[in-house]
Amino acid sequence: MSRPSTGGATTEDGGGDGAGGAGAPAAGRRVLRMLGRPSGLLRWTSLRLRLVVVFALVALTAAVSASGIAYWLNRNTVLDRTQNAVLKDFHKALEDNTRSLPLHPRCAELQDAARQMAAGPQNYTVLLIGVDREGKDCAATTDKDLLTLKNVPVQLRSAVNEVRPVDESNRYAHHLYWQRKQVGDTPYLVAGAKVIGGGPTGYMMKSLAAERQDLTSLAWSLGIATALALVGSALLAQAAATTVLRPVQRLGHAARQLGEGRLDTRLRVTGTDELADLSRTFNRTAERLEHRVAELSGREAASRRFVADMSHELRTPLTAITAVSEVLEEEADSLDPMIAPAVQLVVSETRRLNDLVENLMEVTRFDAGTARLVLDDVDVADQVTACIDARAWLDAVELDADRGIVARLDPRRLDVILANLIGNALKHGGSPVRVSVSTEGPAGDGGGRTGSTAVSAGGGPGGAGGSGGAGGTGEADAAGGPAAGVEGGGPERSGKASGEGRPGSGKLVIRVRDHGPGIPEEVLPHVFDRFYKASASRPRSEGSGLGLSIALENAHIHGGEITAANLPEGGAVFTLRLPMDASPLADGDRQDDGTADDEDTEDGR
Repeated sequence: MSRPSTGGATTEDGGGDGAGGAGAPAAGRRVLRMLGRPSGLLRWTSLRLRLVVVFALVALTAAVSASGIAYWLNRNTVLDRTQNAVLKDFHKALEDNTRSLPLHPRCAELQDAARQMAAGPQNYTVLLIGVDREGKDCAATTDKDLLTLKNVPVQLRSAVNEVRPVDESNRYAHHLYWQRKQVGDTPYLVAGAKVIGGGPTGYMMKSLAAERQDLTSLAWSLGIATALALVGSALLAQAAATTVLRPVQRLGHAARQLGEGRLDTRLRVTGTDELADLSRTFNRTAERLEHRVAELSGREAASRRFVADMSHELRTPLTAITAVSEVLEEEADSLDPMIAPAVQLVVSETRRLNDLVENLMEVTRFDAGTARLVLDDVDVADQVTACIDARAWLDAVELDADRGIVARLDPRRLDVILANLIGNALKHGGSPVRVSVSTEGPAGDGGGRTGSTAVSAGGGPGGAGGSGGAGGTGEADAAGGPAAGVEGGGPERSGKASGEGRPGSGKLVIRVRDHGPGIPEEVLPHVFDRFYKASASRPRSEGSGLGLSIALENAHIHGGEITAANLPEGGAVFTLRLPMDASPLADGDRQDDGTADDEDTEDGR
C-alpha cells in the first residue's frame, strides 16, 4: 500500500486563498523614498502633516507586515490541517475498500468501492481505475462531471504511476501524491495513489471552498484591524504633533514679533526638555538684543542730537563770518595783492562750511524721520527750467521736455534733487549734459510716455554721476537748497523707497545724462553713500559729499527712486522715478504724526 509523501510532486495556484496585500510594505517603502526626495510631495507642506504622514506610513507598514505574516501562518495551518486529514482518510479508505477486491475486479465492484470511499466523513469525490478479467480498463467515479481521468493533472498521474526502487530507505514502490488545482472558481485538493501488488489506482478531489471562505474572513478581519491601526496611529501622530509643535509655533510667533521690533517679547517656559531649553535660549537672546538695541538707539539718538546741536551752534558764528566774508569779498579789489588770495580762500571756505552745515541739518531731519512733504501741483518742465536758470546752467544743459506734464510733488525737494543730479553731471561728466522728462504707465512699462525721446539707461552695470571716478558735488545756490554731490560715482546703484506711488497713478521719469567716460565699476556700489570719496588720494573736494545721498532721501520721501548706470556709448545717466501724485504719502505722514509742519520749524528755528 502506498504512503503519503511529503516530497511528492505538488503545484499550488492558490485558488483565491492567496495572502493578498503582500506588496504593501514595498509600496510603503517607495512612498517613503519619494517623501525623502527634495522634490517630494511634502516639500512645501507643514511639519504637522509630515509627522502625521510619517507616523501613518510607519504604522501602515507595521500593520500590513504583521497582518501579512499572521495571514500566511494561518493559511498554511488551515490548509495543512485540512490536507493532512483528507489524505489520511483517503489513504485509509483506499486501503480498507480495495483489500477485499480481486486482482482484476469487475467495474461494478470498483464502483461500489468508490461509493464506499466517498461516503466517509471528508466528503470527497473518488475515482478508481483498474483492469477487469478480460483485460479491459475500467474507471469508476462518484461524480462523472467533476472527476475523470482527463481531469487529473498529467504531472500527478505520472508521479502516481512511477515505480520507485525498493530499498532500505524506501519500503514501497508507489507513494501517495497530492496537488492543488483550481476548477472554475473553486479550489480543490487532488490526490492519487496506486495499490501495491497490482491493485487499482485511486484518485480523489476535495473542495477547499470552506477553507477559502474562512481565510477570506480572516483577511477581512486583518484588513479592518490594519485600518483601525492606521486611524489610531494618525490620531496618535496628531496628538504627538500638537504636543511637539505647539511650543514651536509659540516660538515662531515670538520670533515674528521680535522681527517686527517688539523686543520685549518673551516665551513662557515650562518643563525641562529640549524645547524648554530652546525657549530659555530665545528669552536670553531677546533680552540681550533688547539691551543692545536700546544701547545702540541711545547712542544713535545722542549722535543725531550732537549733529543737530552742533549745526545750530555753528549757524550763529557762521552768520557773522559770512557777513564779514561778504564785506571782504566786496573790498577784494582794494586789498593788498598779497592779502587778496587769503581773503578769497576765507570766502570760499566759509561758503563751503555753510553748505556743509545746511546739509548736515538736512540729513539730521531724514535720520530723525521729521522730514515732511509740502505738496503742490508742479509743471515739471517749468521746474527743471527754473532750477537750471537759477544756477546759470542754461548754456551747459540741454532740456528735452514738453510742457504740460503736471505732477503733485514737493517743488523745493524736487529742486534739490535736480540741482544735485545736474550739478554732479556738470562737474564730473562730459558736456553736454542732457535732461529729459517723460512718464511711464502704472506698471512702469513705458506706456503713456510723454515728451521727447528719453535717454536710454542701458549698458553694463551702469553708474551714476560724473566721470573720472571723482564724482563730486554740483553746488546749489540759496534758491535751490543744499549742495549736490557725492565724492565719486559708481557701477549700478539704485536707492528704492519703501513705498511706491499710488497704484495706477503712473510715474514721472527724469533722466540726467552726461558725456564723460562714465564711473569706475568699483565706485558704483557706493554712489549714494554719505561722505564717500572715489579717490583716496583726493580726500578734499569742493562738495560736502552728501548731495547724492540727500537727493536719494528726497526721492524716497516722495515714494520714488534714483538709479545710476553707465551707457554703452559712453557717459553716465541718473534716472529719477517719482509718482505723479505723492498725496498718499503726505496724507500718511499727517495721520502718523498729526502734523505737516514745514521743515524750518522742525529744528527749532
